[in-house]
Amino acid sequence: MGQAAFEFDSPLPAPAFEPQTAFEIGWDFAHFALVPPAEHLLAGSALRYGFDAGRASFGARTLAPTRHTRKWLQLRLNAWRRGRIFEGLQVTPNYLGQIDTTHCPITREALTQATGTPSDASIDRVRNDAGYAAGNLVVMSTRANAAKGDADFDAALASMRRAESTAGADTSSAAAAQGVTLGAAQWARIAVLCSFVTELSHAQAAALPLLVLPPNRLRLFNPVQALQALVTRQFAQPDWNRRVTRIAALIAGKSVRRDFQIFINALLPRVIESGPPRDAQAMRWALEDAWRNPLVVRCWKRFALQIDAAQAERIVLDASALRLGDRHAIATSLAQATEGWGLAQGGYVHASDATALPRPRRPRPTPARSGALPANDLAGDAAAASHPGLHLPPGGRAGGAMPALA
Repeated sequence: MGQAAFEFDSPLPAPAFEPQTAFEIGWDFAHFALVPPAEHLLAGSALRYGFDAGRASFGARTLAPTRHTRKWLQLRLNAWRRGRIFEGLQVTPNYLGQIDTTHCPITREALTQATGTPSDASIDRVRNDAGYAAGNLVVMSTRANAAKGDADFDAALASMRRAESTAGADTSSAAAAQGVTLGAAQWARIAVLCSFVTELSHAQAAALPLLVLPPNRLRLFNPVQALQALVTRQFAQPDWNRRVTRIAALIAGKSVRRDFQIFINALLPRVIESGPPRDAQAMRWALEDAWRNPLVVRCWKRFALQIDAAQAERIVLDASALRLGDRHAIATSLAQATEGWGLAQGGYVHASDATALPRPRRPRPTPARSGALPANDLAGDAAAASHPGLHLPPGGRAGGAMPALA
């Protein structure tokens, strides 16, 4: 099989540590008949040694690279060049296929692939102080990724309010320097996205509208947001009424159940008034937009503040055991949920820690005819809805952890 060129962004100097990681990256490039960037093929480069060793070992017995295999190699190389942690036990080509999507969750534009335009799909680390690790990665447009930068929950809230005060567009120096601007509605979605992996108090998390549904495999640190997503997703099911009734039966206290039903009665009309959804993507946006209504947020907050984080977690787990959700929920400690994220060192690898990092898992061989994986057939309108000016609470650092509904 012939070698294929592999394009990357502007070259960066190679780090002086982790030669074993560089060797393995070069080895895997050869395994998939792909050529690393030229600046890493200089004599004496550990990556070049791995590439040459791989070509000598595999010869013509290479694997057919898929789009997600290419992205996997690109992420590993970029993480190594920047000294970032790459958690290779779970972040595999298969994992990248699981988090893939057809539309940006922030701008709602249809994602393109390798066209060099702002609509190209890119993988973002939701928490910039963590590495490339399972539970911290989301696919979004290059436009949204560039605008978000290293913004966390609080910074996204500040950008949202700045955009609201400047007629809907963020004019911060960081965004203007890159020629990228986002509206208040898009910054609000970024803030909610960041809140999923930010340890908030129960009261803070309960006050947030679900302006963006949690992307697949993202870990949720705040149990009440997991409950919020679980209940909201029920309206995408044909038998939502039976499902919601069974979830209500898991809630202790007659008055609490009554307020839960009041919330359901507030959310349902907002979903219905959006009209029959064309497809699953349009339904997802309709559910998110229903949370723009202040009445929905008030009814949810009134219910959610009558339970605590432990009760919210128990409801989600019990509902998952009854198969009332569209994905399975597992509760872990915060330490387990962030294992491999490298939070202690801000997501960076130090030379002394390099040997302790888990090595990437090798993908299974695929037939040569496999080619690129088929694109998701979801489609929808790429126009983003305007933000109603909801005021989100400031961030915090208290509360338990709950991984994503997977």
